[in-house]
Amino acid sequence: MMTHEEMIEKMLQNPEVRAEYERLQPEFALLRARLEAGKTQDEVAQLMHTSKSAISRLENGGGKSKHAPSIATLRRYAEAIGYDLVIQLVPHKPAC
Repeated sequence: MMTHEEMIEKMLQNPEVRAEYERLQPEFALLRARLEAGKTQDEVAQLMHTSKSAISRLENGGGKSKHAPSIATLRRYAEAIGYDLVIQLVPHKPAC
């Protein structure tokens, strides 16, 4: 039986799967950072003086709802989980 990590590594060997996985990484950045910080949505909501549902909307913003938080909100979220917010513009990679 494979572990979760082994299964992911095996799936990422497929170039199409890897491309989609990499394309979706920014969508999961907030959730991944919160989990790495060991915080629950409730804890983050309390620190930001907002509701758990607001945190959920923020973390799921890349989905169908297309929630577009302000930079100030993202900064407050980062602060609540012990992170710094860094915004970076990088040029597109040329197509091969």
